[in-house]
Amino acid sequence: MKSNAYKRAGVDIDKANRLIKKVKTLIDTTKIKGSKGSVGGFGGFFDLSSSKINSSLLVAATDGVGTKLEIAKIADKHDTIGIDLVAMCVNDVLCSGAKPLFFLDYFATGKLKEKVWIEVIKGIVTGCRMSDCALLGGETAEMPGMYPGGEYDLAGFTVGSADRKKVIDGKGIKDGDVLLGLSSSGLHSNGYSLVRKIFTKAEIKKNYKLFLKPTIIYVKPFLEAARFVKIKGAAHITGGGFYDNIPRALPKNMKAVIDKNAWVRPKVFKLITDKVKISEEELFRTFNMGIGMVLVLSSADAIKARKIFSEKFKLKCRIIGRIQKRKKNDKQVELTRM
Repeated sequence: MKSNAYKRAGVDIDKANRLIKKVKTLIDTTKIKGSKGSVGGFGGFFDLSSSKINSSLLVAATDGVGTKLEIAKIADKHDTIGIDLVAMCVNDVLCSGAKPLFFLDYFATGKLKEKVWIEVIKGIVTGCRMSDCALLGGETAEMPGMYPGGEYDLAGFTVGSADRKKVIDGKGIKDGDVLLGLSSSGLHSNGYSLVRKIFTKAEIKKNYKLFLKPTIIYVKPFLEAARFVKIKGAAHITGGGFYDNIPRALPKNMKAVIDKNAWVRPKVFKLITDKVKISEEELFRTFNMGIGMVLVLSSADAIKARKIFSEKFKLKCRIIGRIQKRKKNDKQVELTRM
């Protein structure tokens, strides 16, 4: 006799299994050379030898999308949040020069809602296809009592490969190199705790398209540019903004001097500054301010890279500053108006 005790406790195992089968065909569209097996096993397989990366280094990153999930809930729009999840991870491994190989996700909820879950998975699949990486699997956990009602949380991780002779480590950065800023689509996936504090639910619903614009995935333009130019350093501008992320790409004896007037900030940032009094320093420590990734290159390579980004990928980019030698008491990031 079949017992429904666990289902009455709030966990429907059969439903979760049905949903996984429902999206299996969609997930299979992310398969690339090297990805093996199918979703549903105890682990996902990736054949390194078939991808000819035996001599490469593996680079891994994990992340979530923070309280941007709350914006998705308020707007009842969940089809792009999965793109954000993939972007936060794959853009991180890019900073070492790594090509993402595969991705896995973790979806936890109090009560599994089919429509929401499928929308999220579709977004993850889209993000993986934009990154040319395989969705090898993941975990869907129904945990009543841990999350109220239909609340859910997301996390994910990716593994990429980098040629050990071409790893981007910042060691070649020198005085006179330039900073190339790749445009963001808006907030990307950071600063939403402040957004939810200063805007009402009605205001968030009204402007949800701005608030939920998915994070740009820089994989294809970045890797294409790296074929023709030497990217000496790269910083994904996420939590901590300019002040915390750019130093991670620089040698200790160098600093980045950035011209705040070098680019036009997306509309969403004006909405924020019109709503709350906040210092420029805090803005640039909380948000990306319209620059999703910063690359360090020679002047000549920056010109070549700009052409690739703008002409081939229609990705806006600007030279936003220069590298200088750092004196004893200098900060590693200085923002000026030129």
